[in-house]
Amino acid sequence: MSMTENYQTAELLLRRPARPGELVIGDRVRPRWINGKDHFWYAVSTGGGKRFVLVDPEAGTREPAFDHARLAAALATAAGHPVDPDALPITAIDPAGSTVEFDAFGEYWRCHLDTYAVERAEFTMPGSPLDVPSPDHKVAVSQRGHDLWARSLTDGHEWALTSDGAPAYRYGSSPECLGNGTLLRKFGLPHLPPAVAWSPDSTKVLTHRTDEREVRETHLIEARPTDGGPPQLHTQRYAYAGDEHLPRGELVVLDVATGTVVRAQAEPLNMPMMSPVMGGSAWWAPDSSAVYYLSQPRDRRTLTLHRLDPITGAVTTVVSETGATRVEPNQWAYDLPIVRVLAGEVLWYSQRDGWGHLYRYDLHTGELLGQVTTGAWAVRQILHVDEAERVVYFVAAGLVAEDPYRRTVCRIGLDGTDFRRLTDDALDHVVTLPEHCRYFLDAASTVDTAPVTTVRDWSGRVLVELERADIGKLTATGWTPPERFRVKAADGVTDIYGILYRPHGFDPSRSYPVIDTIYPGPQVNRVAPGFDPGGMGLDAEPLAALGFVVIAVDGRGTPGRDKAFHEARLADAGTLTDHVAALRQLAESRPWLDLERVGAFGHSGGGFATVRAMLDFPSLYKVGVAMSGYHDARFFSLDFVETYDGAGNPDAWLSASNVEIADRLEGKLLLVHGEMDDRVHPDHTLRLADRLVAANKPFDLLIVPGAEHAFIDCLAYVRTRAWDFLTRELLATDPPAYRPAPILLDPDLLSELFA
Repeated sequence: MSMTENYQTAELLLRRPARPGELVIGDRVRPRWINGKDHFWYAVSTGGGKRFVLVDPEAGTREPAFDHARLAAALATAAGHPVDPDALPITAIDPAGSTVEFDAFGEYWRCHLDTYAVERAEFTMPGSPLDVPSPDHKVAVSQRGHDLWARSLTDGHEWALTSDGAPAYRYGSSPECLGNGTLLRKFGLPHLPPAVAWSPDSTKVLTHRTDEREVRETHLIEARPTDGGPPQLHTQRYAYAGDEHLPRGELVVLDVATGTVVRAQAEPLNMPMMSPVMGGSAWWAPDSSAVYYLSQPRDRRTLTLHRLDPITGAVTTVVSETGATRVEPNQWAYDLPIVRVLAGEVLWYSQRDGWGHLYRYDLHTGELLGQVTTGAWAVRQILHVDEAERVVYFVAAGLVAEDPYRRTVCRIGLDGTDFRRLTDDALDHVVTLPEHCRYFLDAASTVDTAPVTTVRDWSGRVLVELERADIGKLTATGWTPPERFRVKAADGVTDIYGILYRPHGFDPSRSYPVIDTIYPGPQVNRVAPGFDPGGMGLDAEPLAALGFVVIAVDGRGTPGRDKAFHEARLADAGTLTDHVAALRQLAESRPWLDLERVGAFGHSGGGFATVRAMLDFPSLYKVGVAMSGYHDARFFSLDFVETYDGAGNPDAWLSASNVEIADRLEGKLLLVHGEMDDRVHPDHTLRLADRLVAANKPFDLLIVPGAEHAFIDCLAYVRTRAWDFLTRELLATDPPAYRPAPILLDPDLLSELFA
């Protein structure tokens, strides 16, 4: 194939994660529960449209939500437009009783499913995306200025819940460092929804007053604002590692009816990056009688569970654990804490024996009652606790011999007996739970096996099969499944895992350049153990289409294994020595890997690691594309740096600076950063560029005007520039004149952001 054709294929693959279903059909099922009942509906792409499916798990049935052909014909008659039954212009449905209501052709419609008569209907404006409605859907809470307000959803009456909010001392706001201000401006929104959690009985709201009054102010300059006016200054409060002041959260409970404000009688919480309410580390008891929350000091070596009385504000300690190194409620920083409060006891996640396991504590005395799970594997998620039967259902990793990252659904008695695997196979299982927990959705796959999604009961029995993913359109592009590999780490002892994509049109008699697509953790993995949901493929799949062998490795320091494996220094960048060892071992049995032409490619933490790979291992990594990289830990997020390199440890922060060793650069480097990146500020790349200039090192630099951290609205342009650079430097070929079309902002991104 020509390079132009390669670029066209790469563009298709780049768009795949942004627009799921166009190349893979049925790989994701997003259930929409119907009026709190057991059954649900979902939409699945056909590649050119959507089909709508109705499921009754108890009956074991799965059927079309309606007669697509009849509805298409009726809608065509009513609207005066041709309608393809395989590509209905329906963005959402509301299956209420015997009718379906939907948007189409810029109008709102109702279809009576007994007769399939279609009529125009009155459109009910949905609530604002900035509102947080109560569980009974009678009241919504929103942010107004620096305070919180309530609004009746029945008569529209509004009233203030707080009145003393102030700049940088606001109610219900997340810290500005994670406020996504640049992205929100692109959507025309002033802020995120407030960080509030309704009590299950819909009477009270848990939130916090966010104190950032003494937090460092940082600045971004927007060279050309959207109004075309002069450059605009944007100020953001953003704490660096070692700063004296960080965002703090003062927990409060608001009685929505009476206006009573109950303040927690405890020290404010450290919340350097994320709201404890939004991050799931503060939550209501199911009966609304208490609030539970987790706290940690800056050194992260203690984790404490507290109980807050929502009537008096009194706070008591329930469980506390201290360790020699950081004590984590979950190895994955953005996943929910693995803690569950029961009627009289607490299920508590701990890595005290070297693995992530569940322990049982007395809720009232804090006494350790026993260890529930044990073994050389780790609990990943608590799914459901049947207190009557004294059983906990959970997801574990490490029970599949050929791949310790694959997840298995299990059960065990709360006394630690009667352990069983409910998904007793070698696949990776991703679980989706309904609110009532009477069954669960299970998507089973591997990196090279497309997912099959089923509904299972708590014995593991399949009630109904929903989808078998169709990858026909994906393979038609020349895509082949990646190879999961296992090699030894640089210590020669530890097994590490990764994946390898062969180039399209692979010929084992040829020699191919290799690109290591790096993300170093330590808060998330680089490689998922199941079928690629799109995030990995954003870089790997398009690069393979261009003619590169592409690898990704989870070296030591990344999550997913035992505690010792996860201990990390940021300067090691996910243990780059393990990446070097992996490349050399792979080349021993794959002579078509050309280790004289190795490049690194990464975004954010991967941008840092890409440059670090070139500086630490210049004889191997000859080319690099580093996007949005944090290149100097001393001027980066306090939360991230202090979590993994420790509080009060400036020597460690200095060792994680690419800027200080920039004079080591020998290869070809492209640096890319968004001008308005409010997650990793562009000064990181400019600091590095400044030192490279001082060292007389040639490099390429692209600062993208107006772009935020992920280049959401200029993704195709930025990735194409990266492809051009790698094509010239590793393939020794001029890139084609072909330019992919822009990828438009997807409204679904907004719901993902708010989720």
